[in-house]
Amino acid sequence: MKPLLIGELAEDQPSFEPSKNKRLVEDFRQLRATVEKMGLLNPNRLFFFLYLIHILLLDVAAWLNLWYFGPSLLPFLVSGLLLGTVQAQAGWLQHDLGHLSVFGKSKWNHWVHKFVIGHLKGAPASWWNHWHFQHHAKPNCFRKDPDLNMHPMLFALGKKLSVELGVKKKKFMPYNHQHKYFFILGPPALVPFYLQWYIFYFVVQRKQWVDLAWMVTFYIRFFLTYSFLLELKSLLALFFMLRFIESHWFVWVTQMNHIPMNIDYDKNVEWFSTQLQATCNVHQSFFNDWFSGHLNFQIEHHLFPTMPRHNFWKVTPLVKSMCAKYGIEYQSKPLLTAFADIVYSLKDSGELWLDAYTHH
Repeated sequence: MKPLLIGELAEDQPSFEPSKNKRLVEDFRQLRATVEKMGLLNPNRLFFFLYLIHILLLDVAAWLNLWYFGPSLLPFLVSGLLLGTVQAQAGWLQHDLGHLSVFGKSKWNHWVHKFVIGHLKGAPASWWNHWHFQHHAKPNCFRKDPDLNMHPMLFALGKKLSVELGVKKKKFMPYNHQHKYFFILGPPALVPFYLQWYIFYFVVQRKQWVDLAWMVTFYIRFFLTYSFLLELKSLLALFFMLRFIESHWFVWVTQMNHIPMNIDYDKNVEWFSTQLQATCNVHQSFFNDWFSGHLNFQIEHHLFPTMPRHNFWKVTPLVKSMCAKYGIEYQSKPLLTAFADIVYSLKDSGELWLDAYTHH
């Protein structure tokens, strides 16, 4: 930190930013200390071990299914669905490892992260870290959260930013129809047509050769093991199908917590408020926990990014009472409502853009 030191503040200078609520900052520090004392940052190794085993079993089941039943349409579709599930679930596990929440030692998290994201998914750990840490620091803050990079080239996001685009007479897409073209450019396209190729560009450009080596092992294993069962055309179709399923799963789950929430420029408010205004939860159930990799507890995850996900439910009452104390809304909704809210919020911001575009 030494190169960043400008100097010491004079005695009479306020050492606190005026845009932040001092009491709320202190209360959250206390909450964080309580969380540590309660042991909520300590991972349960068995939970994550069983989680990895369930992913590997699904992966093996996909291959055995085609080997036993042959490559006719129904077994082919079942294996595609199983492989898509493996990709989504390995995605949630690599997310845990990337957040250093599986092992006590950072080093172990980093090593196993490379294996899970590299060998089980064919993606680079360095790219995920670079992208995702920025998102956590300033969620839904335009120009700081890379998850908002699709604004304004593809989508108009958030009420304020959409009106601003309209007033400036900017139109890169017909945003008033974005809730419709989202179904083409969003869930189906993100992974197979963009991320699948961008990650290779990323590792080569940044010379991340270890990540590239891990990625290559995924493709070698996949194409070798399935080449015994399928001809090339079917093999490529299977690969596209698993990326297509994974893409839908990934987009709906990751966007349901953020897109319908407040999106704006960074207002430099305290951590607690920054996370709460950008994040909502989805009701707890065994299926929702599994389906979303516990990202249905997105509020708790954003407040405590290194907390192992099996502990999120334990901290919820403490977070809720802090929200109540400061009059901050704690939003939680059913899964399908959360999905629908993505589309409704895109429709709203598209209409706000059109109104500002035509009347200003």
